Amino acid sequence: MINQVYRLVAPGMIDVACTEPDLSKSVLIRPVYMSICKADQRYYLGNRSKEALKAKLPMALIHECVARVIYDPAGNFKKGEIVVPVPNTPTEDDDVIAENYRLTSHFCSSGWDGFLRDYVDIDAGRLVRVPDGIDLKVASFAELISVAVHAVSRFEKFSHSRKNSIGVWGDGNVGFITALILRAVYPDTKLCIFGTVPEKLSYFAFADETYHVDHIPAGLMIDHAFECVGGEASRYAIAQIIDHINPEGSVGLMGVSENFIGINTRMVLERGLNLFGSSRSGVADFERTMEILSKNPQIPAYLENLVGEVVEVKTISDIHKAFASDISRSFGKTVLKWEK
Repeated sequence: MINQVYRLVAPGMIDVACTEPDLSKSVLIRPVYMSICKADQRYYLGNRSKEALKAKLPMALIHECVARVIYDPAGNFKKGEIVVPVPNTPTEDDDVIAENYRLTSHFCSSGWDGFLRDYVDIDAGRLVRVPDGIDLKVASFAELISVAVHAVSRFEKFSHSRKNSIGVWGDGNVGFITALILRAVYPDTKLCIFGTVPEKLSYFAFADETYHVDHIPAGLMIDHAFECVGGEASRYAIAQIIDHINPEGSVGLMGVSENFIGINTRMVLERGLNLFGSSRSGVADFERTMEILSKNPQIPAYLENLVGEVVEVKTISDIHKAFASDISRSFGKTVLKWEK
């Protein structure tokens, strides 16, 4: 069986490579919907260092995907079942370090082929079933949702028991999803959102309070916080969090920046703050994600607000069209309907 893989060979240039999937042990799946991540966009635009591009290209992009099972040699999955493939592949066991933090793990669309292929051959242990009733366009970015779930799981591990209030800095996709997961896990906690765009903040109707970062009440204090801003603005978000967080609070850092970010360590020490990083996710996070979506039907309904343009992809030019559409999108996800 010949499979076509659509690889980025240089910024803005996609070529087709032919491979032969392993049908002896792997499950064969067919992508149904895929979603573009900002990391994919950075590779596509060439907004990574020359060293990184040279080391990782050519490779197929996209690590957010929902797919249909075509064939399972072991019979664990039925033909036609809807699944989400986990893009992280560990190569060794570790009782201490989670699979998404092991230096030897492989991650799709980051040095290894992503899901921009006609078919994907993947280990059965890397597939998670999608519950009935979940919009498949929402399921296309289940990976991003699982990243938020993973961050909240780490927060449960590191934070103290007083959770009267939690603040989320960032009114983009990551902030929106993280806030939704926090609302589901801590329904009785006061949830405050801090952002810069009033139109975006209006989507956070499920939160208790929303604030523009230029108009935060001077005496407002919170128990814990999540930074979901990223880029150079992370510095200002972290500074505000330190100003408005109670002693011994935990701060989840989720925003990605290409440059070093300054942090007021004096106040971190003085207040005994716990800053922890969170990135990517593993099978357990995907499974918990599906459980949360299934038990809280209001969350998938809110997540439908993130579905932006849906681009039907039949040719390589359609892939370019999808990435071009995504460039100007500051909120929501560009979804590819895989028709190739």
